[in-house]
Amino acid sequence: MHKKEPIVTFWMIFPAIFVISVIAFFPLFKTFYDSFFDFGLNPRFPKEFVGFGNYIKLFNDSRFWDSLKTTVIFTVISVSLETILGLLIALVVHQNFKFRGAIRAAMLIPWAIPTAISSQMWRWMFNDQFGIISRLYEALGIIEPGTPILGRPGLALWAIIQVDVWKTTPFMALLILAGLQLIPEQLYEAAKIDGANMLQRFFEITLPQITQTIGIALIFRTLDALRVFDVVYVMTRGSVGTETLSVYNRSLLMDRAFTGTWFGYGSSLSVIIFLLISVFAVIYIKSLKLQID
Repeated sequence: MHKKEPIVTFWMIFPAIFVISVIAFFPLFKTFYDSFFDFGLNPRFPKEFVGFGNYIKLFNDSRFWDSLKTTVIFTVISVSLETILGLLIALVVHQNFKFRGAIRAAMLIPWAIPTAISSQMWRWMFNDQFGIISRLYEALGIIEPGTPILGRPGLALWAIIQVDVWKTTPFMALLILAGLQLIPEQLYEAAKIDGANMLQRFFEITLPQITQTIGIALIFRTLDALRVFDVVYVMTRGSVGTETLSVYNRSLLMDRAFTGTWFGYGSSLSVIIFLLISVFAVIYIKSLKLQID
């Protein structure tokens, strides 16, 4: 019976492996395969093998480098702000106070709203004619009256980052809060007896105890930010310097696939996005493993 256990185990997990292979691995393989061909979805364009030609063309594409730069800037700034704000919020709602449960539930509302809806809502609020956020920034002297925030390079990207931080910070706070609740209260009691103040308790007890939780939250959030699409597409359609890799890829695979031989080129861009996400994932996982060891 002991010798048969690996065989039984394999057949028990085989259905899950089969489903994952069909849903995830086959499309991934097909994308890699298509990236070596030059073709479109229009039958008039024959499929032609070009090897690494699409990748060479991609690395000479200034639009690709601009979208890569925008993606990295968006990811670094938004994830950093979400982590810091999420940690602060988690520390606050972790305390005992009246209506704590209601506040925790309300905290998740931005995250629960579908991204397309929240992005459109913020797009209206950033409108230069009637947007309440535009009026607020004008009153504070941040922008000149009548400035189209979503129509100015630089300002538009910062507006998108602001929306993403508003929406996703509760997700980071929720993950970090789960880590805070696992810290034994005895550690804080012992620290208080030893005379440790609030900052000392945070840096010596809280932060080391939730480092792994923050690392896992960073993995999830970074991988999601690197393939950001919906908030950018709804608010600016990728114009005025806000085009990310996913938005550019959408333009290649949807807008141009029927009018030219862009499908293989778009597949090569999808492969680059996959490799970029994989690199970040490996770095995070390796760092997390070192902390565990």
